[in-house]
Amino acid sequence: MFKNIFQNIKVLAQINSMSSRQTSSASNYGDYVKFLELVGNCKQIKRTGWVLRNVDDPETISGHMYRMSVMSFIIPKDSAIDRVKCMKLALIHDLAESIVGDITPYCGISREEKRLREHNAMLEICSLLDKSCSEEVLKLFEEYENQETDEAQLVKDFDLYDMILQAYEYEKRDQAPNKYEEFFINTKGRFKTDFVRKLVDELQKQREEFHENFTSNLKKENQSAS
Repeated sequence: MFKNIFQNIKVLAQINSMSSRQTSSASNYGDYVKFLELVGNCKQIKRTGWVLRNVDDPETISGHMYRMSVMSFIIPKDSAIDRVKCMKLALIHDLAESIVGDITPYCGISREEKRLREHNAMLEICSLLDKSCSEEVLKLFEEYENQETDEAQLVKDFDLYDMILQAYEYEKRDQAPNKYEEFFINTKGRFKTDFVRKLVDELQKQREEFHENFTSNLKKENQSAS
């Protein structure tokens, strides 16, 4: 924990140094356009996991982050979770990929190197923002990475859940039941929150029903053809 605190202090010092060069809000508009262009990269970059599996028309980084952020609306109202913070965490958590791309375990890059690249990318992104905004964005990014708050852990569950939900949607779209079973296997037992576990259970139920219906219809077609 203390290591993370010291890292944050160092990072904020870097941001303060960058922000001190920003003399007025009027002079920042050019940087704001650059910032928004970087955000726009996320609308173009395809998610690596699907690209490596030759998925037709795979989702983009921004599509993934958007649905994660919308998930904050369905967090139970009686929960103590800060829903607005969850939305912000979801929108920020992959923003570094606008510069470094979507790095996965299959890319041959160590976890440490990945974190360093993303950290440096966030510093570059935050250098385009005013001090208060850059501090908030970087704090949100570090909070998600450190996984020490209830909100960060819930949003991490959203991240994993969106992945398996997307896998199921591709299976349905392509009429290929269980084609992306590896994603369900790799996420099994990794969900930490009761809310998302219930979503996973419901998804598994619907996925099994899809498989059963697909198999049943295929048998009927074969019988009719024979």
